Amino acid sequence: MSVNAMSVDVEEYFQVWAFEDVIDRARWSDMPSRLDFCLDRVCHLLAERTVTATFFVLGWIAERHPQWIRRLAAAGHEIASHGYDHRRVTDLTRGEFQTDVDRTKKILEDLSGSAVVGYRAPSYSINREQLWALDVLAACGYEYSSSIYPVRHDLYGIPDAPRRPFRHSSSGILEIPVTTVRLFGSNVPCGGGGYFRFWPYRFSRWAIERVNAADCVPAVFYFHPWEVDPAQPRIERARARSRFRHYLNLDRMGQRLSQLLDDFRWDRLDRVFLAGPCGRTSLAWPEAAAAAQ
Repeated sequence: MSVNAMSVDVEEYFQVWAFEDVIDRARWSDMPSRLDFCLDRVCHLLAERTVTATFFVLGWIAERHPQWIRRLAAAGHEIASHGYDHRRVTDLTRGEFQTDVDRTKKILEDLSGSAVVGYRAPSYSINREQLWALDVLAACGYEYSSSIYPVRHDLYGIPDAPRRPFRHSSSGILEIPVTTVRLFGSNVPCGGGGYFRFWPYRFSRWAIERVNAADCVPAVFYFHPWEVDPAQPRIERARARSRFRHYLNLDRMGQRLSQLLDDFRWDRLDRVFLAGPCGRTSLAWPEAAAAAQ
């Protein structure tokens, strides 16, 4: 059975893109935190099955909850960067992005006591116009990114990007896309987040099995701690579509995650990809984009 990669994007419920037009960043410190409850539940789910995962953590979170970085690292999980305060790459200059990822790397390394080699852009915000960000990551000492989503979406994505891990032709950094399954000529998301709460569980299980068997690559799955917290405060002023995406099936997420962890084998991204054949892939992109589909 394939060993797939489990990841957790560590951010508070009020830091998501869906709510940024109604919750000002200046108010973040005044919002009630749910992180302790959420991470306790996540760690319990993983520990029950002896699963280690990659936690992509905001620097903002790490500074305010340093005990969690130490606890996650001590439990054997990989600590990786999610940027400092969830600013999308599309909203940053090259210099601002370099400051952001360098600052966050140092914070996480000081707290975890180990090298931080992985990065995931907030809201998968490395689009075609931001491929320069991969050069910056490599220059700052990152070895891999999981930031390009090969889907068509109203908020992010490069639909014709490779579906499997590839080396960025300019920087040489390994890009590890979140998993999609190829159906009817399109890439269909099946690697977690709101899609996992939207699709029936049996579809997600079938899709990951197909990716493992037909594409012969490990799956990359992600979720957020707030997704296991149906009792989180409701942001009623948010737009209807944002509320739908954020709150859909939160009450079912814990059970679905438990089933997913039982149905497949899981490990950290660095162990699954950097140490295996995917880390030595000769595929380069964008030059060889068509070959990866």
